[in-house]
Amino acid sequence: MNSFAESFYQNFIEKDRYKYILDGVKNTLIMTFLAVLIGILIGFIIAVIRSTYDNTRRLKLLNALAQIYLTVIRGTPVVLQLLITYFVIFASVNISKMFVAVIAFGINSGAYVAEIIRSGINSVDIGQFEAGRSLGFSYNQTMVNFILPQALKNVLPALGNEFIVLLKETSVAGYIAMQDLTKGADIIRSQTYSAFMPLLMAAAIYLILVIIFDYLVKRLERRLRNSDH
Repeated sequence: MNSFAESFYQNFIEKDRYKYILDGVKNTLIMTFLAVLIGILIGFIIAVIRSTYDNTRRLKLLNALAQIYLTVIRGTPVVLQLLITYFVIFASVNISKMFVAVIAFGINSGAYVAEIIRSGINSVDIGQFEAGRSLGFSYNQTMVNFILPQALKNVLPALGNEFIVLLKETSVAGYIAMQDLTKGADIIRSQTYSAFMPLLMAAAIYLILVIIFDYLVKRLERRLRNSDH
């Protein structure tokens, strides 16, 4: 028991090392929230482009570019995308590591969000399109007024799960020396030469955050199910 207390003191209390963990949690949450917003924006645009092409054969060039984006992003590891963004795209620019991480994770998330939203659009009965057109609405007006509101409602739980996945994916931000939660724990480990306590603490915090957000997503799912009755 004394050794546990001594280890805890050495890793978190001594020299205020707990601040590495707190700063890491803060940066992890900021990265995740901002990246998921960018991901939703990109995913929404890509999903609309692909759905429009599927239904009308319009936007052929944009659809081809969207498919290339999806293939590249979904077919390569997120850590490589992060490294390319930092060491290649922004190599000659003095820019915040947080900004680079948010952009990289946001672009990565966008590819997965696009397919989530597209599946939501496809889940709406084709009769909704026909009903909108029969009322005199254009394709774009039908999409905005009838299809997208239903599609977004259908995929909100899936978007919540994407947030949880992205939260864990940000753990690779340390590759560009961004102090996220994992990096904060690793800094403590490098100072105390004790891996068990800081890494276990980081794992426990990730687990707690995931449990909290998973609970919120399930509550959202229940509310959406109840609203359908």
